[in-house]
Formats: sequence, C-alpha cells, structure tokens
Amino acid sequence: MRIALLQLRIDDSEPASDRVTRVLALVREQAGADLVVLPELWVPGAFGYQGYEASATALPGPVVTSLAAIAHELATHILAGTFIERAGSELHNTAVLISPEGEVVHTYRKVHLFGFDEGEAELLTAGGDISTYPLPGLTTLGMTTCYDLRFPELYRLLLDAGAQLVVVPAGWPAARLDHWLLLLRARALEDQLFVVGCNQVGTQEGVELAGHSVVVDPWGRIVAEAGTDAQVLTVDIDLTTVTKIRAEFPVLRDRRLGLPASRR
Repeated sequence: MRIALLQLRIDDSEPASDRVTRVLALVREQAGADLVVLPELWVPGAFGYQGYEASATALPGPVVTSLAAIAHELATHILAGTFIERAGSELHNTAVLISPEGEVVHTYRKVHLFGFDEGEAELLTAGGDISTYPLPGLTTLGMTTCYDLRFPELYRLLLDAGAQLVVVPAGWPAARLDHWLLLLRARALEDQLFVVGCNQVGTQEGVELAGHSVVVDPWGRIVAEAGTDAQVLTVDIDLTTVTKIRAEFPVLRDRRLGLPASRR
C-alpha cells in the first residue's frame, strides 16, 4: 500500500483561499498513491481559532467537494484531513475520508478536544463515536485526530473494531515534538498496527508546529519520517506485517478484560 502524507506549511500570513488553491494542486500531483493524507484543520490552521467560524461548513462543503473530484480523477482514497463541520448549532473537528469514486465514505468527529476548557475545547463540540472503515482490497482503517493520541483506550476500541492502520491528522506543536514521536510509536507498538501521523509546519497564533510526519510499523519502528519543512512523504508499507507480527508475538491474545477494580 502506498501512502502519501502531505506535510503542509500553514502560516497566519497566507489567506485560507490561497492555501486551498495551493493544496488542491498538490493533492492532484499524488497519482499512484493508494491513500493521500492531509493534516488537521489545514484550512483555518489548527491553532487559528479566529478562523474556525469563517471556515465552518456543513459537509461535504466546497473544499471536500473539490477533493472528491480529485480523488475520482486519481482513483485514490483521500483522507482529507479535518474540517470545522457545522451541524446545526454545533461545530465539530471532523476528519473526512473520500473514496476513489469521489464519495465521502467515512467521517470521524474528534473525541478529545484540546485546550483545557479554552481554544478548541471551548469553541467546538466533541464527537461521541468511533468506527473503522474497510479500504477495499487494502486494509481496515481507523481515524483519530491529534490530541486523541494521548488516550490509548481510544486505540484499543479501534483495535477491537478490526483496525490494522490508524491515521492521525494533526496540528502538533514543536514544543512537544518528543511527545508526538513517543506516543505514535507507543500506539503502534501496543496495538500491533501501523500508525500514520500527518502533521503540519508553520506558525499559527504564535504557535510553531512540529512537522515530523511519520509512518510507524507494528513493532513501533519509525519507517519514514519527514523533517521540519513542507514535504510530501511517500511510503510503501507491507500490510501483511500486521498479521505476521500478531502471530509471532501474540501479546494481544493475553489481554485480560473486565477485571474488577478494588480499593486498598
């Protein structure tokens, strides 16, 4: 399976409309990829809180519609990153998966909102559902978003739902780069699956983004890693590795669930 991660530069100085034009052209260049991945909230910027309301739209919306046309043109899946989804009176941080037929086939509303009662956590409504999606002829895909990475129980739910590959669109800051790399590796290792983290670079509202988009294999090894500039990271992964590692080192079989809690 060939994955193309678009590590985008997203700065406050670039109008969102210019960024959309630029990114659509870049996506169109990814012929031959089975899955194209974009980062979190790349239209307003993950930390561009001032632009959340202006970019909000009911799905699919104009940007997703344009990406859907490109997905059909290239005959590829596009995980379009995340968008501010307007749903009635609520706003969500929603990841969107588009099929090679140009259809929105799966969405995920971010469950864990960052900000400790400020920023995203103040402006948006958390999602309440997780699920996987079978990529025909490829693998079973799970989606989480950025801050979700800190909550291993979410990944266990995706594992139990059949995930062999989890994609993480993100807007992760440079100040916590070591956490980003550690947590991506931990989630892959503990659940014996591929984890793909697609981050962004640039500066938004004074926050520098970390870059370092990565692909991590089920042994927790980084098999490809971007740097700190805008970059397209294209990686071929062997999905049979998941089955092989789970058979050779069957740690997941030894999970003990439903143990009672006790106080001493």
